[in-house]
Amino acid sequence: MRVSGVIRYVALLITLLGTWFIVQTYFDRSWKAISLRSWLGATNKPGSRQLPRHKCGNQKSCPQNQFAFKIISGAANVVGPSICFDDMVLMSSVKNNIGRGLNIALVNGTSGQVLKVGTFDMYSGDISKLDTFLQEIKYGTFVLTASYDDAATKMNDNVRAHFVELGSSHVDKLRFRDNWIFLGAKGLKNKSPFEEHIKNDQRTNKYEGWPEMLQMEGCAPRKMD
Repeated sequence: MRVSGVIRYVALLITLLGTWFIVQTYFDRSWKAISLRSWLGATNKPGSRQLPRHKCGNQKSCPQNQFAFKIISGAANVVGPSICFDDMVLMSSVKNNIGRGLNIALVNGTSGQVLKVGTFDMYSGDISKLDTFLQEIKYGTFVLTASYDDAATKMNDNVRAHFVELGSSHVDKLRFRDNWIFLGAKGLKNKSPFEEHIKNDQRTNKYEGWPEMLQMEGCAPRKMD
């Protein structure tokens, strides 16, 4: 065999051995670094784990025999309110079923099924429609209420009495452009713990002519038959 042929053979052999060494080293390290969690897109970094999501986006979960809810009032006359119950948005700007005044959702207190929603213009609307709506609420029904713009101009004693019967402690104090959110129930024996009210006061208003938005979340006990 010629010397040139031997040199080429040795060079080829060295090249093959070097290539094998590089490939073996690289893939050995790479495969050791790959785990099932990596293939599934998971990671062991402490800050990379997703926090659990609770119903209605609340900060904590509710017990099995309670319903999660979140009520947000309107902001001035610009941003509309929203009502969520058991992880279902019942009323919102996106659903296009809200309006100026009071926005009310009725929910079955046992099953959690939405029964009816309604908007009532409390500035220039017909207050008798709200009066009738509240009179027809059946025993064991949750009543979720959120104000928007103005909730009190048309308010009368009959309507206030209905809300008091539902467990409200603040409806008698409600005045022009106050913000108010409330969850009560027909047949409630005590005052509802789920109510927030903020006065329209030029000295403290967050928005010109309107107080700040209100938000309330919690767990409403399921009515047992």
